[in-house]
Parts: sequence; structure tokens; C-alpha cells
Amino acid sequence: MSQEVSVSYQAVKSKVYKLMDAAIEGEKTEAQVVESLERWWKQIHPADRAVAQKHLQRVLERSHASLSAMGQALLETTESVARLSQKFSKPVSTQSGAAGPF
Repeated sequence: MSQEVSVSYQAVKSKVYKLMDAAIEGEKTEAQVVESLERWWKQIHPADRAVAQKHLQRVLERSHASLSAMGQALLETTESVARLSQKFSKPVSTQSGAAGPF
């Protein structure tokens, strides 16, 4: 007998995040993540699949947007650090004849 699976937004988000975490931690390969998602999908009653698909799409879109924003922030931060590092690693030139700070 098949097990009934919740297709609430929170349940779908939890399933996706658990699979993502397992992949990030190296506990599951990409193929295993696909297999897990396929098994989960088969447990969903056919009448509930449209709702599950809508929630899954929403979770994946938001996850993608969040990861993209984090990647962009990392890139911008890395570039800023590199610029600051270059700026402060250059020797300060003094103009001849210019008065010193005191």
C-alpha cells in the first residue's frame, strides 16, 4: 500500500532542502537525488500532483534566485576585496616639495 505524502508548500520545501543538503554534504550523488525525487513523486496521489508541481516549481525558482544572489554577492565582495588589496598594497607616492602631514 502506498504512503500518502503531504504536498503543502512547507512539505515540498522541506523535501527539496533535505535533498539539497544531502547533495551538498556529499551524502547523495546527483543520480541519487533524482531517484529520491522520482520515488517521492510516485508517492503523491495523481490528483495532488498539480499542486505539488506548483509548489516544487516555486521552491526551485526561489532557491535558484537565492543561490544566484549569493553567488553574485560573493563575486562582488571578492572583487571589492581584490581592489582594496591592490589599492593599499601600492606604495604611497609623495610629491616633491610637498609639505608633510606635520
